[in-house]
Order: sequence, then C-alpha cells, then structure tokens
Amino acid sequence: MAKSNAVINAHYKRLSPGKKIARDFSHNKYKYLMILPVLVYLILFCYKPMYGIQIAFKNFKVTRGMAKSPWVGLYWFEHFFNDPYFWRLLRNTFTISGLTILFGFPAPIVLALMLNEVRNSKFKRTVQTITYMPYFISLVVLCSLIKIYCQQYGLVSDIVSFFGGVKQNWLQDPRYFRIIYVISDIWQGIGWNSIIYLAALSGIDQEQYEAARIDGANRFQQMLHITLPGLLPTITILFILRMGSILNVGYEKILLLYQPTTYEVADVFSTYTYRISLGATTPQYSLSTAVSLFNTVVNVVFLLITNFLSGRTTESSLF
Repeated sequence: MAKSNAVINAHYKRLSPGKKIARDFSHNKYKYLMILPVLVYLILFCYKPMYGIQIAFKNFKVTRGMAKSPWVGLYWFEHFFNDPYFWRLLRNTFTISGLTILFGFPAPIVLALMLNEVRNSKFKRTVQTITYMPYFISLVVLCSLIKIYCQQYGLVSDIVSFFGGVKQNWLQDPRYFRIIYVISDIWQGIGWNSIIYLAALSGIDQEQYEAARIDGANRFQQMLHITLPGLLPTITILFILRMGSILNVGYEKILLLYQPTTYEVADVFSTYTYRISLGATTPQYSLSTAVSLFNTVVNVVFLLITNFLSGRTTESSLF
C-alpha cells in the first residue's frame, strides 16, 4: 500500500500545473461547487466595488464618469480633516462605539453563562425565545417603538415619573441619546449574539465539571475555572472582529432616531457620509468615498493591533 501511494505521488508530481488543477477539480468537484456561491458573492460585493475607491482621489462627476474625472490626489482627505465637523464626528463615533463595546459586548456572554446554569429546560427555552425576538423585528419598527416609549407620555416617562422624575421627550435630550442607543442595541442583539457562546459552552468537556464537583468546587468556582477558560478563545476571536469594525456604528438606527437637537452627540461618520452623498441636493461622492476609506483604514488598523496583542497575551488570534 505504501509503495503504491509513493508511485501515485511521484506520478502526480510529474504532471503539469494545468493537469494538476484539472485532476484536483475532478476529484473534489462537489466541494468546489459548494464554495462557488461564496466566491461569486465575494467577487461581486467585496472585490468588484474596490474599483470605486479611486473616486476618493478624483473630482468625480457623474456626467464625466469615473475614467474621465480628473485626479486630485489627497485633496478630499485634507478637506475632510479640516472640516469643522471632523472632531465632532470622531468623538461621537468612538464614544458610541466604545460604549457599545463596553456594555454590549459582555451582555450576551453574561446571558449565555446564566442560561448555562439553568437546569429547567422549559424555562431556559422560554428565556431564549424571548431574548431572540427583538433581533427579528424590523429596524424601522424597532425605532418606532423606541420613539413611542421615549415620548413625553410614553412608557419611559411613566416609569420615571413613578419614581419621582419629570416627564419629557427623552430622544430630544442630548444627555440621554447615547444611553438610549446603547440600551436598545443590547436589547435587540443580546439573545441572538448569545447563540455563539451557548454553542461554545456545549463543547466544553463535561468530565471537567464532574472532576471539579468531586474536588468540592461550587457552581461559581466551576464557572470561573472551567466555563470562562473554555469560552475564552471564542470571546477573543469575536472581540477582535468587533474591534475591526469599531467605527462602523449602525447609522440606520441613528438616522431613524436622531434629531437636530441631538446632532452634537449623535452624528457619526456613517451618518455624515449618508448626508453628503445620498441625502444632499448636490451629492459629494468623492468626499463621501474618502470618508468611507478613512473609516475602513482605521478599522483595519484596530483589527491588526487587537489581533497582535491578543496573539501575544492569550495565544488566540485570527492569523
């Protein structure tokens, strides 16, 4: 058997590259067909649009087209960095994204740990279903509910007045916009995001828990020394991915919730890009592309830094 394999390998090495590819495809054609839709998706929606990045370095005019629009180098980046709104956009984007990571990222982990400790399967399924439901609500409907709840005579005002507070329209107050955004983001995604952690928990060897119980470890000690270390690789990878989109604040929700009175604390890069491109009477496509490219570059830098630090400290990284 070993001799026949050696003969086959030697024959395979003598084949030309084209014949190797053809032979490999004939042996694994169904595997290639399975990844074909993914490759088509990546080419059409991830790689093909990269051709449009050059708009950021041109004075793009729709009537002239991309090829005939003149090159202007880094003009639009300089224009954006000198824009009086730049520092406000930078501050708001990092603040909202930072609050979302600080409070929103651990929330599904905590929920998964709590559900993992529940022994009543019916109660556990009920809680999972209830926490999953907001994720499947349309964002427009979700924001409409938030607006209704935060009106002067809405649910939030009723609760606050019950404890002695004053009724007001909470979305019009800049002090509370970020709080409402972060809480609603947690409410919408906590159940869905906990699925990955629950799947990771199911893969932890149960014999470790049995050994810990024999050694006298209580539930909290088991969670601290077995469950959390078992979840750590998953937490690390998801945290790296989240840091890679630190500037990608959900602009759809902000567009649906913010008002002129809250621009100072709610306006972010993505909403600014929308306003100067799709929402403007005279769209500035070159400027909006430059802002998006700057956003992407910053995200990649944060991804690389977080991945490097994670690989040095936890030995878990994307690459």
